[in-house]
Amino acid sequence: MAYQKLQVQRAAPVTPNDSVDIPYVGYPTEVWPCIIYSGSGGIIRVLTAGGDDVVFTNVAAGAFLPVQVIRVFASTTSASDIIALW
Repeated sequence: MAYQKLQVQRAAPVTPNDSVDIPYVGYPTEVWPCIIYSGSGGIIRVLTAGGDDVVFTNVAAGAFLPVQVIRVFASTTSASDIIALW
């Protein structure tokens, strides 16, 4: 069985936005891909570091999305309490 250990050094709340990427907390003028944590369940629409616009449905409350994300879209996203993790 594979085992993956998640370790992060920075975290910040995410405000979903259709046109603004998630700023890195250490350098607010830069964008670094992050993974996200969903505090409440629902739908999360993201833009990946590779440029893919993806909709995750039925995301459970307390779930981590191990995808390199640069934006969480306000449109379509119903989950809340989203945290960016670097």
